[in-house]
Amino acid sequence: MIYRALVIWLLIAAAEVLQGVLRVRLLNPRVGDHRARQIAVFTGSAIIVLITWLTAPWLDVRTVVESLAVGLLWLLLMLALEIVFGRMVFRMPWKKIAEDFDLRRGRLLLIGMFILFIVPLLVAKLRGQW
Repeated sequence: MIYRALVIWLLIAAAEVLQGVLRVRLLNPRVGDHRARQIAVFTGSAIIVLITWLTAPWLDVRTVVESLAVGLLWLLLMLALEIVFGRMVFRMPWKKIAEDFDLRRGRLLLIGMFILFIVPLLVAKLRGQW
């Protein structure tokens, strides 16, 4: 199951990176960076749900614990990816990376990360896998 969870996470990560590129190129100029990031949390969450829904039979989680373990794995990997891209690729300071998680300032990435964590459980329940 771990191997399959990693493969699915790679699909999710690739889709999210592509979505980020499209957000910067297409959405930011039209609505501004702040609003584009807010919109992207919801479109990104939809992408995560869709990929998880389509791959759920292959992932084949069988218990609540397995579902939450996959969600935690995906969450930790995505946090690592956010930090690596932020620090290494875009040379962002820690404060700037942390700002994307600040709900008080209208930054919604924390919500997206929660969805990433919980979606394996929700999809498995909706698909009646156990």
